Amino acid sequence: MEYLLVQVSFKSGDPAKRAAACVKAVTYFTDAKVVAEVSRGLGEAMVGINVADIPVPHRLAERGW
Repeated sequence: MEYLLVQVSFKSGDPAKRAAACVKAVTYFTDAKVVAEVSRGLGEAMVGINVADIPVPHRLAERGW
């Protein structure tokens, strides 16, 4: 879980706010109101990587491409 939190947080628009929201959402995962509340206004999400930009030797698998 720590690795995921670091990846999601530090590659987003507002890392501190996103990390705090992740922790609170996981803590109160059974309370939809809390999860919805902390999910609002987090800014830009983590930017993805286009698989075509990854050199072939560095890809985990060549399925579907």
